[in-house]
Amino acid sequence: MTTNTTYDVTIIGGGPAGLFAAFYSGLRGLKTKIIEFQPYLGGKVHVYPEKMVWDVGGVPPLSGAKLIDQMVEQGLTFDPTIVLNTKVTSVTQDEQKIFHLHTNEGAIHATKTVIIAIGGGILQPQRLELEHITHFEQTNLHYLMKPLAYFKNKDILISGGGHSAMDWAAELEPIVNKIYLTYRGDTFKGHETVIKHLLSSKKVTSFFETNITKFIPSDSGDTIEQVELTELHTNKKHQLALDDVIVHHGYIRDTSLLQYSPLPITLHDDYFIAGSPSSESSVEGIYAAGDILHHEGKLHLIAGAYQDAANAVNMAKKYIDPEASRQAMVSSHNDELKQRNKAIIKEMMGRGV
Repeated sequence: MTTNTTYDVTIIGGGPAGLFAAFYSGLRGLKTKIIEFQPYLGGKVHVYPEKMVWDVGGVPPLSGAKLIDQMVEQGLTFDPTIVLNTKVTSVTQDEQKIFHLHTNEGAIHATKTVIIAIGGGILQPQRLELEHITHFEQTNLHYLMKPLAYFKNKDILISGGGHSAMDWAAELEPIVNKIYLTYRGDTFKGHETVIKHLLSSKKVTSFFETNITKFIPSDSGDTIEQVELTELHTNKKHQLALDDVIVHHGYIRDTSLLQYSPLPITLHDDYFIAGSPSSESSVEGIYAAGDILHHEGKLHLIAGAYQDAANAVNMAKKYIDPEASRQAMVSSHNDELKQRNKAIIKEMMGRGV
């Protein structure tokens, strides 16, 4: 089923690059849609909601969660159409040069231009391979971090020994009652000072060369009450009573979109879009922004994603309307924002600011 409306710009991905592209596309008067695989906007920043982000230009340090809120608010300024829980599986183009974005639901989204802003690809947490545990994901089994306050004074288990698992443990150590760390390897990976602190903390008990082999549920069966760990070499078992389990075994990257699209999109290292500093791909009308874009001098920061997004929108505008300016538009030149500015100034004067 093809959607009835053909959009000027459709953005695949609702992270930092996609959200700023949506804002800037609206700024330039383009009819815009975002299609996002996850049930929420914000992208990979959801992996570290409690961490402080310092390197967004002109913005004082703020938590990842707050940054998400502000990015979403800005991205929705011009009311783009938002499609969540939807995976774009391939991109085709018809004889009229209209692109068709095919999705896992069978819907086809028509658009004049495409901005691909999928970061490192759709990231799915590596889940535990134990039977009959998915219902615990609704209660006390976590693959993404919840707000720190949720874990206050709790006994928790963290499975994983990489940088992210260690960072989570370090963030939680001051506020929880107890942390158990379980890892298949014989040493943790991460920053030396973080690991040294965790290994010396009286709140932390570490189990190396162990696996989670069983969850023992509560009487209701809804939550995990105990976890069984098994030593890899001796088969010795440990049973731990706890409140919550956090699993960080890395992510599975889904790279099917670019692999299965028949259009000749040139890739770098078999994954990244080989583009230009102006965010162009090898296919006219398709652009890239954020970590998915590769070119010499590419800046892998959120600030770099914003520049990519603005470049991509400016190129899309020029592609749709060859008479349009390729140069960036500043917000003070947008008629709709001028009206909003008047309302904001009026409100501030009324409050005596």
